Amino acid sequence: MEASSEQQKKSENSSSSSSSKLLLYSYWQSSCSWRVRFALSLKGVPYEYKPVNITKGEQFSPDFKRLNPLHLFRCWSMPSNHRPEGLSLGSTSYLTIIVYFVKYLEDKYPQRPLLPADPRLKALNLRAASIINSNIQPLHMLSLLKHLEEKVGPEESLSFAQLNIEKGLLALEMLLKDFASRYATGDEVYMADVFLAPQIVVSTSRFNINMSKFPTLSRLYESYKILLELEASSPERQPDAVH
Repeated sequence: MEASSEQQKKSENSSSSSSSKLLLYSYWQSSCSWRVRFALSLKGVPYEYKPVNITKGEQFSPDFKRLNPLHLFRCWSMPSNHRPEGLSLGSTSYLTIIVYFVKYLEDKYPQRPLLPADPRLKALNLRAASIINSNIQPLHMLSLLKHLEEKVGPEESLSFAQLNIEKGLLALEMLLKDFASRYATGDEVYMADVFLAPQIVVSTSRFNINMSKFPTLSRLYESYKILLELEASSPERQPDAVH
């Protein structure tokens, strides 16, 4: 009886530990999900990975629609003991906007800050993240490019993505060139780097962007390449990766 009771206690503790983890709904090739994984890796925050295969349309399932009515597959659930006020959905809460999620991580897990204490540098990081989050990534989303490909053809779809990626990268080059050191805003990895590193990889590998046009960003990328947290969170290391 004592052994059985002890086993039950261990099982309950294990279940409680598992349920207290953040749950990341993710697709391995998503740059959005990569940014979240990168941030979690830098913070050292454990999480559970739940694949959502957007090539099979799993983001349109009724269950996922309940989590994210926009059908954007990126979504993070937080158990009730993690829940910020006003973000309730039953016993679990959900965030779907990356900037908000990273800011949530800052509040919940103050270790290894992703925003600097200096107000000017903090604003700079938020601005850089916003450019990527609002002015680059949405313009090369798979759903948008597929729609354009159907309407005007694959070459025009690719050209549209390249034009907008280069426009955004140029804005980042101009924004960061006077502040960048080893990383985007100094010698520590902050939010700007969390957003920028995956964007550069996707820009070069998927859209054939010539980074020589952006010397500051190219130099930063050389620093990113040796970050263990970036490698650990990379698409190829994810459980749903297709090699």
